[in-house]
Amino acid sequence: MRILIIGPSWVGDMVMAQTLFQCLKQRHPACVIDVLAPEWSRPILERMPEVRQALSFPLGHGVLDLASRRRIGRSLAGQYDQAILLPNSLKSTLVPFFAGIPRRTGWRGEMRYVLLNDVRTLDKARYPLMIERFMALAYEPGAELPTPYPRPSLRIEAESRDAALAKFGLALDRPVLALCPGAEFGEAKRWPAEHYAQVAETKIREGWQVWLFGSKNDHPGGETIRERLIPGLREEATNLSGETSLAEAIDLLSCADAVVSNDSGLMHVAAALNRPLVAVYGSTSPGFTPPLADQVEIVRLGIECSPCFDRTCRFGHYNCLRLLEPAAVNAALQRLNGPDLVNVMVEVD
Repeated sequence: MRILIIGPSWVGDMVMAQTLFQCLKQRHPACVIDVLAPEWSRPILERMPEVRQALSFPLGHGVLDLASRRRIGRSLAGQYDQAILLPNSLKSTLVPFFAGIPRRTGWRGEMRYVLLNDVRTLDKARYPLMIERFMALAYEPGAELPTPYPRPSLRIEAESRDAALAKFGLALDRPVLALCPGAEFGEAKRWPAEHYAQVAETKIREGWQVWLFGSKNDHPGGETIRERLIPGLREEATNLSGETSLAEAIDLLSCADAVVSNDSGLMHVAAALNRPLVAVYGSTSPGFTPPLADQVEIVRLGIECSPCFDRTCRFGHYNCLRLLEPAAVNAALQRLNGPDLVNVMVEVD
């Protein structure tokens, strides 16, 4: 059975999509899975053993370009038995339709039932988690999902990890705290830089080193965190934001002894690497896209106006994040040192 997956456009969603791939392999052990997705996702897909190959999709998010979608679809004609679409957009149905893939599976959305022939109607109450909505597409409509649920698990090659360490002059002679202070979604997901700096200072004083991760857009924020450290401690924090490729960031994150992250794509990468993780939530909710790992602490205030799922605070105060003190995250990091902690939710008064 040859299956083409139309992949999502966000890092975290692509990581969580591995649960679908795992379910497909459980149901059809000999199936072949290819994923058509933006080129940036290749380092993630290459670290998923269930995926045969990543097929680069050249069009940007939101771009229609009907002619290019027809050309790509026709180039894939005759190669697949089924297509499974993870985005809910009408545009995402075009390539499988033009490819003439016999079975085209996806959730109903954007009037695309004309182009799909295996249309599912989503029951959000039955499938509250994003991974459940992904996994359900591996089975017939109405089927019970197998438990326990699979978890994303990215494969790391020692050679590429060591090459990344050497490239950036990093050593593992001390414990590593990875900080992921960015979030492409918007400011309402970003815990304040001064709070991250206090957490960094605490761990550096305990003998740790700090590595900061993120995109090029996150580099100034990483520098703000470093600059808030006193000179004697600042040298122990390395700002890798915008300096690494995504592949290098994944490999380096695998070296972390603990991670503190906003609700972001890198949070899901850290979880898929099974790193001890403190996830800071503000405007969003762990009830939809929680990090999936063995050692996770979710820290949030849960004030009256959150979760709002807004990109920016409608009231302008960002209290769901601003009032979340570093002490709560430091305490969560300390608890992660215990051997028996699994998925603890901390509500801070």
